[in-house]
Amino acid sequence: MQDMHARQIRYLRLSVTPDCHMRCMYCRPAGSYGRNSRPLLSAGELVQLASHLVRRHGVRKVRLTGGEPTARGDLAEIISRLSSIDGLEELAMTTNGLTLARDAALLRRKGLKRVNVSLDSLDAAVFAAITGANALHLVLEGISAALAAGLPVKLNCVVLRGRNLDELPRLVAWAAARSLEIRFIELMPMGPLAGMWRRYFVSEAEMRRVLETCVAQWRPLARTTGAARRWEAVMHSGARTVVGFISAMSCPFCDRCDRLRIGADGSVYPCLMDRPAGTLLEAVRPVFDADRVDALLARWLRTKAAQHGPAGCGIMTGIGG
Repeated sequence: MQDMHARQIRYLRLSVTPDCHMRCMYCRPAGSYGRNSRPLLSAGELVQLASHLVRRHGVRKVRLTGGEPTARGDLAEIISRLSSIDGLEELAMTTNGLTLARDAALLRRKGLKRVNVSLDSLDAAVFAAITGANALHLVLEGISAALAAGLPVKLNCVVLRGRNLDELPRLVAWAAARSLEIRFIELMPMGPLAGMWRRYFVSEAEMRRVLETCVAQWRPLARTTGAARRWEAVMHSGARTVVGFISAMSCPFCDRCDRLRIGADGSVYPCLMDRPAGTLLEAVRPVFDADRVDALLARWLRTKAAQHGPAGCGIMTGIGG
């Protein structure tokens, strides 16, 4: 499965719910949006879609997103069924980490291979200001539980001027002490935040200048198909860890984009920054129609631009990040 620019689709980001326990300022600002009123795909429909894309079209990685995936009650069943798909090489999940202390061991047993956990601050007050939740302790407990359960963890941090930019050295040191990879993400002008994006935006170049206080040497790692440019960071203390930068605004990686996003309601987003191209509901309900799915996806992938636009229309909790 390819788009019009010969980019092969290998990576499915599959939202399982628009719900989330948090209201992060860069994702779902308070009072901006309510829940999507469309019916959500059932566990069986989600699994059918993923299985079809893996077996017929060569998708090799599925990442479960939201909202917050753990807000869905049948998440363990979905993971169990997805993990049994022949040909699926990686099953991952992005989470806010609030319930990982409870869920990590179960999800690992069901077949989840790795988790990315959002960690925007190690200061409880700053964390609450960014996320709308006084819950930093729960996230830290969740990270520990995931590691204890044998789940590899990567940390995601959206960098915001005036909020957490000065914390980057502390975050890297914290990750290094636990042998965790951390990725710093440039803020994208999405939805209601687009108008104030410039106030908070920090480029990769500035992030790296801030990190010079703790990083003595950057050793580039081989580029993969993923979004992050990754480095081994050698600290002044001698500690080492892997630091990635996801720099969609200052250094777009659209030429290597291998992603397709499907929302929890069946909406398809060929590009994160676009409006949904349409919905697959008519092709999966009341019965799954593989040929109809293929026809719709082929049509919509033809609309995917060579590079994302200057601003996005939607909000991350509805799109799946």
